[in-house]
Amino acid sequence: MLLRSALDALASGLASVLAPASCRLCDKPLLNASRIPICPECLASFVPIGEPMCQCCGRPFPAIVAEHAAASVLLCRLCRENTFAFERARSFGVYDTALHNAILLLKYEEVTRLGHWFAERLAEVAAREPELFQADVVVPVPLHPARQRERGYNQAELIARPLAKRLGIKQGSYLLMRTKPRPARLVLSRKEHWESVRGAYATRNRVRVDKLRVLLIDDVMTTGATLDACSRALKSAGAASVVGLTVARVTSGLGPLPAPATPPDETARPVSKHSQSGN
Repeated sequence: MLLRSALDALASGLASVLAPASCRLCDKPLLNASRIPICPECLASFVPIGEPMCQCCGRPFPAIVAEHAAASVLLCRLCRENTFAFERARSFGVYDTALHNAILLLKYEEVTRLGHWFAERLAEVAAREPELFQADVVVPVPLHPARQRERGYNQAELIARPLAKRLGIKQGSYLLMRTKPRPARLVLSRKEHWESVRGAYATRNRVRVDKLRVLLIDDVMTTGATLDACSRALKSAGAASVVGLTVARVTSGLGPLPAPATPPDETARPVSKHSQSGN
C-alpha cells in the first residue's frame, strides 16, 4: 500500500514536470498532476458560510446581528415574511471572485472533477445538519432545453450526480424541467430575476413526485428566486418537502464581478480569470 502511494506520488510529480500546468485561478504552476485545475491554496481560499446565519434560507449574518438578536431563532426579513416555498436552504461558500471563477470552470468547461469536489463540500454542509437533509431524491435545477443543447450539459447536474451517490440517494434530474427561457440579458435587477423564474419550472408528465422529500441542487443562490420557483413546482405536484443546497451564496457586499453586456459564446465555452457568469 505504501509502495503504491509512493509510486502514485512519483508519477504525479513526474507528470507535473513533463506537462506543467497552471492554476486556472491564480496562474501559479500546479506542483502535482490533478484533474482539478485549481491549486490547493486557491481551493483553501474559498470562504465557507457558517453560523450565524438565517436558520431558514442560510443567509449569513454579521456576528453583531446575532449577538443583539432578540429572537431565539435567527431569521432574515424575507424568511420572517415566509417568502420562500422551500423549507431550508444552505450554501457551501460566499460567492466572491475566487469561487465565482471556479464555478465558471464547471459551467463553461465541464470540469467534471470540480463537480465532484463541490459535491464533497455540499455533503459536508449536509452532514452538519443531518436532520434538515433527510431526502428521497436529489434534483438539480434544470436548464431550459435550448440552453442545455447549446452547452451540452447542466452544471447543476454535474454536482447533483456525485452528491446523490455520496449520500446514497436517488438522483432525479428527470423530475423537473424549465419551460420558460431565461432573458437574454445577464444582468437582471432583483425584481426582474424573480419575474424571470416565476412559473418557469414544472414537473414532467407522468413522473411521481407525491410525498417525496426533495434535495434541490444549484451552483449559485442569488436572490433565492430560482430555488423558490422550483420548490413551488415540486410542491404543486405533491412533493412533501424541498431543501436547497448550493455551492455559492451571493451576500451583501460580496457578490460576483459585474457580468458582461452580452452572453458568452457557449459553443466555445470560454472561461478565464476575467470571464463572467450567467445562468
